[in-house]
Amino acid sequence: MHRIILSAGPIARARNGVIGEDGGLPWRLKSDLAIFRAVTMGKPVIMGRKTWESLPKKPLVGRTNIVLSRDGSFEPQGALVCEDFSEAVQIAREQAEEDGQQEVCVIGGASLFALAVQKAGRLYLTEVEAEVEGDVSLAPIDESRWREVRRESHPASEQDEHPFTFRVLERL
Repeated sequence: MHRIILSAGPIARARNGVIGEDGGLPWRLKSDLAIFRAVTMGKPVIMGRKTWESLPKKPLVGRTNIVLSRDGSFEPQGALVCEDFSEAVQIAREQAEEDGQQEVCVIGGASLFALAVQKAGRLYLTEVEAEVEGDVSLAPIDESRWREVRRESHPASEQDEHPFTFRVLERL
């Protein structure tokens, strides 16, 4: 079995660390959603129950959806449920291997990102160039342990409420 990379993200965060508001995203960034889709397509994705519930369409098509929940009666249609992060990562890695993928993506929320950043080999970060109101924030990431391997700047536009920079970082 070849090594399957665990990735944190893609995750979008504002300058003030905000990543969510009222169970959704605090901005409209159509270009970033397209990047998210391109990065995750075909790969297993791991998310928490609140992230699952925030999805406008469930499950995410073309991806094995794995949802973490401690609620034993939670049975999301079209997704696998796990109670333990390590178990979810193991299942996702086995699925990635089976599907010929090299990567597993943790896509939210904040507490899962905090776990994933500790173990991930790659981070996908969208830096939204705005300070926004929200009720979910991302813990600061010590970037001294990471090397930026890709950076794309996107201006604000009709599709994108704020300018943003998409970054890919790999663990040193």
